[in-house]
Amino acid sequence: MTPLLLGAGALDPVGSAARTPVISAFLIFIGLCLLWVFTLASQDERPERLYVADRSLPPLLNGFALAGEHITVLTLFAASGAVALFGYDGLATVVDSVIALGVLLLLARKIRDSGHFTLGGLYSLRASGPEPRTAAAVVTLAITIPLLMVQLRAAGISAALLIGLSSDGAQVVCTVLMGCLVACFAAVADLRGTSFVQVVKVPVALLTLAVVTLLAVRKFSWDPGELLAAAVDRSASPDGYLSPGSWVHTAGLGPLNTISDHIVVILGTAMMPHLILRVAASRTGRSARRSMSVAAGLTGAFFLLLIATGFAAAAVVGAAEIGAVDANGQTAPILLASRVLGHGSTARVVLITAVACVAFLAVLTAVTSVTFAAAVSLTHDVLARAERPLTGTGEVRTLRTAVVAVCAVGLALSVGFHRYPVEFLVTFSLSVAATCVFPALVYSFHWPGLDRRGLLWSVYGGLLVCALLTVLSPTVSGTAYALWPEAHFDWYPFHTPGVVSVPLAFLLGWLGSARPAGGGRGIRIGRAVARERSEGGNADHGVLHR
Repeated sequence: MTPLLLGAGALDPVGSAARTPVISAFLIFIGLCLLWVFTLASQDERPERLYVADRSLPPLLNGFALAGEHITVLTLFAASGAVALFGYDGLATVVDSVIALGVLLLLARKIRDSGHFTLGGLYSLRASGPEPRTAAAVVTLAITIPLLMVQLRAAGISAALLIGLSSDGAQVVCTVLMGCLVACFAAVADLRGTSFVQVVKVPVALLTLAVVTLLAVRKFSWDPGELLAAAVDRSASPDGYLSPGSWVHTAGLGPLNTISDHIVVILGTAMMPHLILRVAASRTGRSARRSMSVAAGLTGAFFLLLIATGFAAAAVVGAAEIGAVDANGQTAPILLASRVLGHGSTARVVLITAVACVAFLAVLTAVTSVTFAAAVSLTHDVLARAERPLTGTGEVRTLRTAVVAVCAVGLALSVGFHRYPVEFLVTFSLSVAATCVFPALVYSFHWPGLDRRGLLWSVYGGLLVCALLTVLSPTVSGTAYALWPEAHFDWYPFHTPGVVSVPLAFLLGWLGSARPAGGGRGIRIGRAVARERSEGGNADHGVLHR
């Protein structure tokens, strides 16, 4: 069992002189954020208002909020760290995340016009009964829980690093404290309230990254070319830094592995349940596309700054020091912020505090959004449709309980697996989203022949294949970065299952919906009834627009 390298690094980027003002300013910021969150908390007992803000969000506001959904602690630290350590391979991952916005843009109008805001509602467009909604809740939890584990652990490690404590115990304590703060926020949050926090986060993050990058360029006489040359020279592999194949996780796995990774990142990022919930909150299908256009511009700017930050960290700090602290480079932004200004200066304290505050906002909003979407799916698609249906007030109370429960499960697992390299859970979540959501939505929107059996085959079959191939992949055993490096059951040769699981999910959906030729009339009647139920009583007060 390999402990996380970050836990073994004894590093204090802040310094003892600056630690007290940084921690004081950070705690004040956290207090103000929580005060603001409780001020924004809705007292409305109508579920529709909590879930999608009565579908009243204007395009510009929702566009900023959608951009904010992409500014997570994982993208902030992992993406810039990947660029700093692995150059071209990290850059390719960032580009995939931008392309994912185009996929969601293509489906945004149909998602909004369907009238549904959860995967359960979208799955029920062509399949009646409780089974599709139960399948949607299972998929949503399979996507959400691993993301919560990784994000909460990354938040705790970053907080421990900022206060100069790198021991496992300190990181666990910081993880628990951050998790409790986020749980408090999520327990009172609704979509409208979180939207305003997301809107604030976007310019703060963009401005902070821009300042850090410009200060780094200043150290090289304002010459970006000189900075890039220094990044190449100080990388672990100067000859291959700007070429494919430097990322150790995928080196030597071949072109099919590259295709699989691209499929998973692009489709998985686009099909996250919390993004679908956000798109559904638009006023109309047209405004949903306008919101996505705004989000694409802002998110593109954010990822460009992340790329610049990654190269700047490689140039100023050096890949050797970044990799010695964390094998994936997730401390690169913090290390860079601590190096671009001289020790003892007030500006340095302010800059490090700003990076810490952006990180906290990223954790607060990202974990809340993911948890909220999971709780909405569980409450609206399963619990509210039990034998004894819930009233509006009862559904809201159930939602709050579900939020706390999901957060508690994620936090407990994050603490329990703290010493293990569980970054593969991120690729698992993306793989499940790409495999179990994208094919089902494409079929639901564009193929009238899809029925309940085809949907369930596609969703559950895709989920099973994702889980099986992930367990048998090099991310779990047989490699230095695996969960169990000493074991050897890595029979699946690729890093992600997407190249197999996504086409297989499409195939299973088609096979499951196929019927013998003799039952034509009964089949047509059954499908007509299913479609009527989907568009009527089982719809979330909406109609599928064809």
